[in-house]
Amino acid sequence: MSRAKTTMSGPMYLSLPNLPPKPADGCGVCTALVAQRQEARDLGDLSAATDADVEIRNHPHRTRRLR
Repeated sequence: MSRAKTTMSGPMYLSLPNLPPKPADGCGVCTALVAQRQEARDLGDLSAATDADVEIRNHPHRTRRLR
């Protein structure tokens, strides 16, 4: 007969959430996404706010060096 574990496992450590990405200066797309993100937050739609964060973070800019 196997015995079930009756003790608790150790603590789980979680990291802090990521800070919202910063839009690129002078980028109209990033500026629009920031407005969409804020509107979504104001409406309590955190899924849409997160989607806007992902788009801002992944939006390509010419600030990266070419390989």
